[in-house]
Amino acid sequence: MSVPGPYQAATGPSSAPSAPPSYEETVAVHSYYPTPPAPMPGPATGLVAGPDGKGMSPPLYYTQPMPVPNNNPIAMQTVYVQQPISLADRPVQMCCPSCNKMIVSELSYHAGALTWLSCGSLCLLGCVAGCCFIPFCVDALQDVDHYCPNCKVLLGTYKRL
Repeated sequence: MSVPGPYQAATGPSSAPSAPPSYEETVAVHSYYPTPPAPMPGPATGLVAGPDGKGMSPPLYYTQPMPVPNNNPIAMQTVYVQQPISLADRPVQMCCPSCNKMIVSELSYHAGALTWLSCGSLCLLGCVAGCCFIPFCVDALQDVDHYCPNCKVLLGTYKRL
């Protein structure tokens, strides 16, 4: 057996150390964090007597650095989010999204689906002499548009059907 196998020791000088490093050598070489300095013996060491009479070090307190004042002015933008308003057949108090004022909406009535269905129903019942047009004169059967009294913008429509 002249060729050394994988489990046989090779003869000659080797670059690998013969024994692993000790714990102290490993900790000293691979220490990533600085170690605190050793306390000096004597009365000024800062040691506090523990409950069992042995000395112990007080905990170290670190403070965060104070924030640096920024000389750049920060632009503040105020955003108002308005909840959706449920419109009805009566005036509604709300903030107008166009002029941003508190208003009570103005109403305008116009013929909608319920008006035409009522007219058709009366016509089928025999009211053809003009009585079938009565729903066009009754506000309770028409759709309602809500307008801002300041800027005259349409705020929404309440549909009966």
